[in-house]
Amino acid sequence: MTVRTRYAPSPTGDPHVGNIRTAIFAWALARANGGQFLVRVEDTDQNRLVPGSVGRIMESLRWLGIEWDEGPDVGGPHAPYVQSERLHLYRAAADQLIAARRAYRCFCTPERLDAMRAEQAAQKQPPGYDGLCRGITAAESEARGRAEKHVVRFAMRKEGQTALNDLVRGEVVFENRLQDDFVALKSDGFPTYHLALIVDDVDMRITHVLRGEEWLPSAPKHLQLYEALGHTPTLFAHLPLILGPDGKKLSKRTGDTALLDYRENGYLPEAMLSFLAMLGWSLDDKTSIIPPEELLRSFSIERVVSNPAVFDIQRLDYLNGHYIREMAPETWRATVAEWCERGLPDTVARPVNAEVIAAAAPLLQERTAKLSDIADTVAFLFGYEAPEYAPAVLVERAGGEAEAVRILDAALVTLDGLSEDGWTRDAIEAAIRGLEGELGLKLRKFIPVLYVAEQGKAQGLPLFDSMALLGRQRALQRLRTARAHLD
Repeated sequence: MTVRTRYAPSPTGDPHVGNIRTAIFAWALARANGGQFLVRVEDTDQNRLVPGSVGRIMESLRWLGIEWDEGPDVGGPHAPYVQSERLHLYRAAADQLIAARRAYRCFCTPERLDAMRAEQAAQKQPPGYDGLCRGITAAESEARGRAEKHVVRFAMRKEGQTALNDLVRGEVVFENRLQDDFVALKSDGFPTYHLALIVDDVDMRITHVLRGEEWLPSAPKHLQLYEALGHTPTLFAHLPLILGPDGKKLSKRTGDTALLDYRENGYLPEAMLSFLAMLGWSLDDKTSIIPPEELLRSFSIERVVSNPAVFDIQRLDYLNGHYIREMAPETWRATVAEWCERGLPDTVARPVNAEVIAAAAPLLQERTAKLSDIADTVAFLFGYEAPEYAPAVLVERAGGEAEAVRILDAALVTLDGLSEDGWTRDAIEAAIRGLEGELGLKLRKFIPVLYVAEQGKAQGLPLFDSMALLGRQRALQRLRTARAHLD
């Protein structure tokens, strides 16, 4: 059997991390088994479509390096790959189900359905269609169907059980008496998700459907649809939930944002791919970083767990830092220049000074977790004075105003003794370290004051390197300005 998987997003907005995690698993399963991966756009919910969403879906996949064999943009033997262009297939399937008495026309008005649900709620009964139209004769149904607005409901079997052999969770059994006669075809001729996915997966020869755990309750509907249409069900794998660090459902606050937002916030595709691939799957018990080529070679459903995965942003930052440090020097310099161009204030001349970038890039590479931090980190190098800061910060870092004055005065006297030719990183370090004895303080106690004076904040690029890059004139002037703030 040739493994064929698909990613079938609904273009109702930008894809979020959980949605893209599903795409990664489906892509990796196909590639690891020498199969095909396709993209299909499920746009049957016309009321919720968002313009431009399809393009951002494709852009999200391509950013991660995910390629597909068939899809709306590349074509394929099972085109079209957009559901709104396949309506005749769903209509034919609905007619087949009606003829086999596994579906029926429902003429209930929205008002009747609202009243029915209100009554069920009042009686503390589970919500669901009461089957009123299920008993209409075929002749009456056909006659009314030509004149009255209606939907097509699937007639679920109410007796016995429906069993799913899930590739992640094993056997899951559903009681048929609890199942509802759901709408398969809406009154506008568009199918619901349930009918469309079965028709399309059969037509496109999909062998494995990977989807989130939240779709598990729909499994009996889909299994019965397969049976009623005379097809063997695909293999299902319901992937684990992704939770926030607080153990609750992922939210915007805990990481559930559009994938492309992570790109804009300075994350690398390699880090994002490795991070998402290991939310619910692992190569073994010791591998913590998975390169794309290893993922596509080694992915298997057997290593997917059913327990929820935790979206740990600190873990993502660690992975991003790892891939930043793996960059070749020339690639990193170009990356620093790009993020400085887009992030530095408009007051900084463009193009950004290449010599400053070349000097700062090696210092940044070991200390950057997100590319979006670059511009803020190096902004102090592009002005005569330090970026604006509150004088109270100097006092706070020193532990008092008098102490801040003492530290700055001592630093000014010592560093002013260095000549222009002697203004080197090592000479600056020796001079500042020599202040420990004069001030009676450990370096870590007074160096934050110098950081604030030179960079506008209490930490940043290494101080000695930074002062060397600033040059004698600017570095000393910034100390004088800091001292003046305290007069």
